[in-house]
Amino acid sequence: MHRVGLCLLFALAAASLGAQAMSIREFHTLEVKEKKEGKAYASYYLVGVLEGLREAGDAARRTGQKPLFCVDGRRLEPSMARSLFEAELKRNAELYEADMPVQMVLSAALQNSFRCAS
Repeated sequence: MHRVGLCLLFALAAASLGAQAMSIREFHTLEVKEKKEGKAYASYYLVGVLEGLREAGDAARRTGQKPLFCVDGRRLEPSMARSLFEAELKRNAELYEADMPVQMVLSAALQNSFRCAS
């Protein structure tokens, strides 16, 4: 069973090597074009980005580096991904172009909402 899990992990990692980040434009297109499930798919994507950024921060902390944002006991749940993303887009609309990656927006939102103590 353990070997199957490792094989699956390596297969997913290999498949993701060619993957590109979704742009803001592609994200909004997904929400609109996929009539039945578009908004749900977009939300799942945001949750994945949020969890990936959180894991990257945890990994940075484990290796002695300063993470980009610090939750430090505060509430950060997957259901907050969309509201963080949309609030950041509204707050700093002039900074973001349609071809910029969703990860950039969500990363900035997390850095603004969960600042690290210096």
